[in-house]
Amino acid sequence: MSAKKALIAMSGGVDSSVAAKLMQQEGYSCVGCTMVLFDPGSGKPDDGGQAGEERGDKDARSVAESLGMPFYAFDLQADFRRCVIDPFTSAYAEGRTPNPCIECNRTLKFGALMEEGRKLGCDCLATGHYARIEQDPESGRYLLRKAQDETKDQSYVLYNLTQEQLAHIRFPLGDLAKSQVRQLAEESGFVNADKPESQDICFVPDGDYAAMIRRYTGRDFPPGEFVDLDGNVMGTHKGIIHYTIGQTRRLGQAFGRPRYVVRIDGTHNRIVLGGPDDVYSTRAKAGRFNWISGEVPQGEVRCRVRTRYKQKEQWATVRPLPGEHDAEAKKNGASGEHAVEIIFDEPQRAITPGQAAVLYDGDIVLGGGTILGD
Repeated sequence: MSAKKALIAMSGGVDSSVAAKLMQQEGYSCVGCTMVLFDPGSGKPDDGGQAGEERGDKDARSVAESLGMPFYAFDLQADFRRCVIDPFTSAYAEGRTPNPCIECNRTLKFGALMEEGRKLGCDCLATGHYARIEQDPESGRYLLRKAQDETKDQSYVLYNLTQEQLAHIRFPLGDLAKSQVRQLAEESGFVNADKPESQDICFVPDGDYAAMIRRYTGRDFPPGEFVDLDGNVMGTHKGIIHYTIGQTRRLGQAFGRPRYVVRIDGTHNRIVLGGPDDVYSTRAKAGRFNWISGEVPQGEVRCRVRTRYKQKEQWATVRPLPGEHDAEAKKNGASGEHAVEIIFDEPQRAITPGQAAVLYDGDIVLGGGTILGD
C-alpha cells in the first residue's frame, strides 16, 4: 500500500461527501467509490445487471468529480445477497430480529471494500461514520471511541472492527457535529448539502420488512398460535415475520388487556405473549463476539452495555464463556469463536435475539456480539 492514498466510501449522502473533502485537506490523494448493492427499483440484488461505471449514486459521483477525484462503482450485489439479505431474511424466518447494517459493515464496507482499496494501492479506507479511532500510546493498540457528538454516534454498528482494520480506517467526522458537517458541505457547494438523512434500511425503504421478506424469498409465512407463558393458546398470529420482542401494538387481535411479545418460537411457529413485566430480563448471552483489543479477558468485566442502537448503556457484569458455548452461538445464528454472558444490574426491557450487545468502558467500545435466544 502507498502512503497517503485513501479510498473514500461514498454513499451519495452529505456525511461521506464531507469525509472525502476532509481527507483531501489532510493531504491524502483520494479515490472515491460507491458500492452497487441492489436494484433500487425492486430492492433486490440484480446479479449480472448494470455494473461498474454505469451504476453508482449520482450525487456521490458529482461530489467526487467536484473534488477532482477518480470514482469507481464496485458491483458487490452477489456479496450483498449472500452476506446481508440472505441472513436477514433467514433470521426473521427463525424468529430473530437482525441488524443488517452491522453485517454490511463487517463483510462489505470493511471487508470487500477494503480489499478493493488494497488493489488500488490505497493505504486506508475513509467513511462518513460518526466515531473516532485512537491509538493507545502505552499498549500500541487501537481504540474505537464514540463520536464527539453522541446524538450522531455510530460506534454501536462498528463493534466488529479488528486491530488490523482499525489501523487502516479513518473516520474524519468523529470530532464534528452534524451542523458543522452540513455547513462544510454548503461551503463546498456540494449538490447534496441539504439532502435528508435516510432512516430506513437501504433495501427496505418503505419500512415494510414482512412484505420485503415475502417478495425476496417467494415464501408464505403461515399463521400460527399466540400462546401464554404456560403454553395456553390465546389466538392466531399472522406469521412470525410480523413480530419482534416487546411488541404490543399491531398484534392483530384484542386480548382484553395489554399483551406483549415475550418470545418468538420459530421452530413451532408460535408467538409467546405475556404482561408488561414479562419482557424484562437481567440476563443475556451474545455469540460471535468480537473483542476489539484482540484479546479475550480472563475474568469478569464491569462495563456498560447497549442492546439496541439508540439505547442508553446500562451497567452490567460480562463473563466470557468457555469454548463449549460456541456451538450454542452457531445454533442461534451467531457463528463465531467467542461468546459471553451478560448480567445486568437492573432488568432490561425487550432484549432481542438477533440484535447486538455492545460493551462500553466510558466512550471506548470494548467489543460486541449477536444476542442469542433461549
